[in-house]
Amino acid sequence: MTLDAAHQRVRQFRGQSLRHRISLLERVLKECGALKCKHEIEAYEINEELLKAALRLKLASAQINEVIHAVGILLSLPYILAPEETVQYLSLAAGNTGRPFDLETNQRIAEFKFIDWKGGPESIRQNSLFKDFFELCVFDTLKQRFLYVVGLEHPMKFFNGGRACSSVMSKNKLLWERYSRQYSEFLRVREFYEIKKTQVKIVDLASIVPALASSRDLLDSTFME
Repeated sequence: MTLDAAHQRVRQFRGQSLRHRISLLERVLKECGALKCKHEIEAYEINEELLKAALRLKLASAQINEVIHAVGILLSLPYILAPEETVQYLSLAAGNTGRPFDLETNQRIAEFKFIDWKGGPESIRQNSLFKDFFELCVFDTLKQRFLYVVGLEHPMKFFNGGRACSSVMSKNKLLWERYSRQYSEFLRVREFYEIKKTQVKIVDLASIVPALASSRDLLDSTFME
């Protein structure tokens, strides 16, 4: 099955709104037995072909978050680099690359987060954001430290909020041990942020990079860690 055919098949299933289609199916199948379920599923053309189409698209887009991360950083460079500032290294790929940050220049270290903040609990995204902030704070350097985000509302709400630091680092034992050795008296995110906020500049890329400003709506609807 080609990508175009897979895309068309999935679009056919989702119709105008996947949420509406799912809601419809939930209503249709309520109190149905096996035979009735089979009849309704066939009526809506839910079959092996649809499953394979969805899996084909998922496989093709497996690395799309890495593409967005890399392209977002590259498009940002001409707008964030100061005169006489030069790149010492870039770390564009996800995961352990052996480099501590996404960007280091002769003047700054920086992390980039292209996150689709929805305004809910979002603990996983918050955990990732806090880790980057912490790593920037404690790194031994005289260079400027930057945390680049797309939109300030939700990141700043988190940093000024009352979530427990133990909760934020509950899935990262090594990070929690490092934090506890130095900052155990700061139990809430806002407490740690208050003492460190002057060290790391949190910058909204959408306010300075035209491509990110014009793509903001798409970024807001795209899952990014």
